[in-house]
Amino acid sequence: MNARNEERMSAIQRAALQIIAGIDMDKLLRAPVEEQLQAKGRLNRLIERERLRGMRGHWSYDLNRHIALKQALDRLCGIKAKQKSML
Repeated sequence: MNARNEERMSAIQRAALQIIAGIDMDKLLRAPVEEQLQAKGRLNRLIERERLRGMRGHWSYDLNRHIALKQALDRLCGIKAKQKSML
């Protein structure tokens, strides 16, 4: 993926995370470790809640929201898409 597309996807992910969870990823990446750990815990809880909605077939389940939350958690943990595909 070229740099322009990667930057575009990053901007979309940041905006989605702000809308979904009220988390500013740019600010969070510069935050102290304690704040990052709290955000990781919050993202894990949100992902788990979304997963349960999906398993139960709840009408409010949104696969795109689920994916966006997981991508945000991966980014916060320092896992990039290319690294993940090699695992």
